[in-house]
Amino acid sequence: MPASPSSGRSFSASFSASFSAPDGTRLSYEVIGEGRPLICLPGGPQDSVYLGDLGGLSAHRRLIRLDLRGTGRSELPADLASCRCDRLVDDVAALREHLGLGADRTDVLAHSGGANLALQYAARHPEHLDRLALITPSVRAVDIAITAEDRLETARLRAAEPWFPAAYAALREITEGRATGDSWAAIAPFSYGRWDDAARRHQAAEAAQMDQDVVAAFGAEGAFDAAATRAALARFVRPVLLLTGEVDLGAPPRPMKELNSLFPHGELTAQPGAGHFPWLDDPERFVAVVAEFLG
Repeated sequence: MPASPSSGRSFSASFSASFSAPDGTRLSYEVIGEGRPLICLPGGPQDSVYLGDLGGLSAHRRLIRLDLRGTGRSELPADLASCRCDRLVDDVAALREHLGLGADRTDVLAHSGGANLALQYAARHPEHLDRLALITPSVRAVDIAITAEDRLETARLRAAEPWFPAAYAALREITEGRATGDSWAAIAPFSYGRWDDAARRHQAAEAAQMDQDVVAAFGAEGAFDAAATRAALARFVRPVLLLTGEVDLGAPPRPMKELNSLFPHGELTAQPGAGHFPWLDDPERFVAVVAEFLG
């Protein structure tokens, strides 16, 4: 397997494989490392390759990195509506069955938009989950508002950065409804703890991994039933880790505290100096926290 686009560090993959979803769509996944399996759900939705080996987490767990339907090496389904987030729950269940996990409880890690899928999976199949790790999670599935000031306040932590004036001005354009294509490109540095060459390569690769039709289908009308999901999560008694980045605009402190309050056994931690991809900004710290939580 090639080196991670983010760090340049190489990692070994045990194998890539595929299986059939309930509707016959072929879905691809990659296995990295050895040990107890950890199902990894990417954000986007996009090719899971950007997760790499999660900063070296594969030294502790066998990562099962799923390409959601219509992304990466998974097939684009005949019915694009089947890419809707709530309908992907059946794909995760089919992956568990394909892996032969049976009645065993499984650990799941989800990043960004993938947290919406993980939350709905936890709501529907709590008996299948052991520990749930949500990394810089999106909160659409539980309808938590992230205000403009939530994002701007976090952004101002980067005021000393040389790129800050232009990026902050673009962020103001977005939050005030005056965004252009250039505005979205200009705020890219906010996603990374360090806006260096590695971060630029990672950001450029990410942009090429998304099919906008699949992205639109993922969050289409009916994708989320926040009231039902919240009610189910209030009964979810397994341990949950919410790991955020201190300077991540996508998961600011106030909404993350609200998300954490939904779980009977939630643990919220912010990784110092990290952005939206904390395993890139400080791999050792990220792996130490997540590996300890997963046991």
